[in-house]
Amino acid sequence: MTSKEHTTQLVAEDSERVRIDAKGLHYRLLNERIREAIGDGRKYIEVVNVCGQRYIGDGIQAQVRIDIYGIPGNDLAAFMDGAEVVVHNNAQDAVGNTLNSGRVIVHGDAGDVIGYGMRGGKVFIRGDVGYRVGIHMKEEPRRKPVLVVGGTAADFLGEYLAGGVLIVLGLTDTARRGTVVGDYCGTGMHGGLIYLRGAVEDAHIADRFAEKREATQEDLQAILPDLTEFCEVFGYDLDEVLAQPFWVVRPSSRNPYGGSYVPNP
Repeated sequence: MTSKEHTTQLVAEDSERVRIDAKGLHYRLLNERIREAIGDGRKYIEVVNVCGQRYIGDGIQAQVRIDIYGIPGNDLAAFMDGAEVVVHNNAQDAVGNTLNSGRVIVHGDAGDVIGYGMRGGKVFIRGDVGYRVGIHMKEEPRRKPVLVVGGTAADFLGEYLAGGVLIVLGLTDTARRGTVVGDYCGTGMHGGLIYLRGAVEDAHIADRFAEKREATQEDLQAILPDLTEFCEVFGYDLDEVLAQPFWVVRPSSRNPYGGSYVPNP
């Protein structure tokens, strides 16, 4: 069956808006529907009944908003450049993989390896995230990726971080039962900054690679626009967020594995 024969899946609302019913739709066909809608000039795409379909929004280079109702599968918004994706539920692994620009908003929890290799754009997660979030994020002079987690992060947050900003706020019930971050935070990091709000034990920081200190007012001013945006998106009170202490985790070396290799003769 060709893609054009599936146009009954589309329910047009007006010339700029369209709704796509993803129920029972293979992920390849769903992504074809989304790209067709963008090609037709739609600026607002609502995707309903999503249940694990992968690669939604991947590689899109357009000023378009995609609202997802349901739980999308892995690699949501990978390599995306300019669009906005809003998930009104949880998301799975690898959200924002190598994101170039644009914004991803998740109103629930998200899985592992969020923001892998991000080069720009913003990812806002309201809830908790899993393991190895923010691996190898990097930045350029003209763009800096930002990943904000409203809840907690598991082990290896910011592993091999090379640039950008990671912020974990500890606003969920999970955070109230313990620390906001798991073990080995900052392992191998050699750039970028990690901001942690609330309880953070020294034992959770990979001290061979990173160092922790209390955030100054200058530090908080640097992330204030991102905190303000996050609070506006999810309806948090900015003053309440700022009422708790923040910690900054930064690399202790720009070349953490410099002594681990055999030098050239």
